[in-house]
Amino acid sequence: MARQIVFSPKAARPPPTYSQAVKAAGLVFVSGTAPTDSTTGALKGTTVQEQTAQCLTNIQAILEEAGSSLDKIVSVTIVLADEDDFAGMNEEWLKWFPSNPPARQGAKLPARIPGLKVSIAAIAEA
Repeated sequence: MARQIVFSPKAARPPPTYSQAVKAAGLVFVSGTAPTDSTTGALKGTTVQEQTAQCLTNIQAILEEAGSSLDKIVSVTIVLADEDDFAGMNEEWLKWFPSNPPARQGAKLPARIPGLKVSIAAIAEA
């Protein structure tokens, strides 16, 4: 399978420095996805739960554009601005992945972006 750039208009447009996702080797590699509204480009949600839901909504749109889906995610990286938001993020996460969740790792956001509480990257089967 040749490397294919994936773009969904249903998810926020990324900056020119990276793609929403790349499909290659039978996988879809979704870039770190912020809780950005696809229409306005503004961050959506003020709580980590709302922002986690928006990140996953964006990832879902990107995966669908690539011919994949949330249930095909094998691994994610969750980046939080504040480690105190871990429990709130998990609260929302369990609504999306109540059983058989993907492998997961976490990190702390290395830079402060006003209002951003969480960003999520994913790898899924194509």
